[in-house]
Amino acid sequence: MRVPVISKDNLPLMLTKPSRARRWIKEGKAIGKFNKLGIFYVKLLTEASDEKIQEVVIGLDPGKMFSGVAVQSKKYTLQMLHLVLPFKTVKNRMEQRSIMRRGRRGRRINRKLSFKKRSHRQARFDNRKNKKLPPSIRANKDLEFRVINLLCELYPVSTIVIEEVEAKGSKSFSPVMVGQRFQINRLSEIASIKLKKGWETSNLRKHLGMHKEKTDKSLQIPETHAVDAITLASSEFVKYKSFEGKNTRGASWVGNVSITESQFTIVRRPPISRRQLHLMVPTKGGNRRKYGGTTTRHGFRKGDYVKATQGKKTFFGWVSGDTETKVSVSDADWKRLGQCTAKKVQLVTRSTGLIIKATKVVSPSETLCERVASLSGLKTLSFPHPARSL
Repeated sequence: MRVPVISKDNLPLMLTKPSRARRWIKEGKAIGKFNKLGIFYVKLLTEASDEKIQEVVIGLDPGKMFSGVAVQSKKYTLQMLHLVLPFKTVKNRMEQRSIMRRGRRGRRINRKLSFKKRSHRQARFDNRKNKKLPPSIRANKDLEFRVINLLCELYPVSTIVIEEVEAKGSKSFSPVMVGQRFQINRLSEIASIKLKKGWETSNLRKHLGMHKEKTDKSLQIPETHAVDAITLASSEFVKYKSFEGKNTRGASWVGNVSITESQFTIVRRPPISRRQLHLMVPTKGGNRRKYGGTTTRHGFRKGDYVKATQGKKTFFGWVSGDTETKVSVSDADWKRLGQCTAKKVQLVTRSTGLIIKATKVVSPSETLCERVASLSGLKTLSFPHPARSL
């Protein structure tokens, strides 16, 4: 493992060993911090002795429901991330919003008047010419962009390798293709962009000897999506080149890269509902109850990471709701851990708009059976790199 290093001027430098980072902190040369992705790094308080950096590449395997991101150098796998994308949540809420707006328009119209005299809104402008992104695709791309942007603040990234998606039919009308072009244009401002086809990723992954889980891609393990992101990043160090001699010709893999164990982090957005003044069913008497929004009545915000006490039990979680006297605290999967009195809830970190599950140090070369066993707490002597908490 390697620890990211930030210069005195907040510029990413080459990574260092954990032992050296501890020594710097002990000697007062640096301070340790955590960024919004839960990655530990050190910031130098003195001038760096050397600012030479090696090539660091980010691989992005974009998807509809999940995406994989990895940071790779020639000698080390630095980070693996599994992004749970908000596509389904945003899509359902947009459909619900459309139903609610249609109902409000229907209640507003005076149907006793003739059709020509009713207060219909004017026809909209033609909004199908500017290749606008659907909100669900936009939310996916925003989460990917934010994660990569946070990684580029820690690592001296030179290249971002993206797996290219080709949609069937009209390429200009497909939301997937429009979203892909939108994302490539944004990421090109951070680092140079290279695109790879799916079959190229598959061939290199087999050459590197990494397992890909295809039966259930919703599993939050490196083998579903992060392993492809590692492969994409490794494509900058291992190339498939053709050769031709006097009596022979062919092609072979050239170059080498070391796939090592690294942190594996699961990232998602807190599923917080937006503030709704008009609900699906109007309340009797005209009194609207509070629904949605990020604020609570007790000074906390939804998504804040807190320490809560309920009876003899103390636990950590995220604020997910409130009542007149209590605060609801949920885990990383947004399942309620308990409702605690507001006085027994202590703020740890303000909401960042991200939920970070506890990171694990794992190896992408493990098989699926070994991964399931390690995550379930089973012990076996056949593990090459058993998962362990940081």
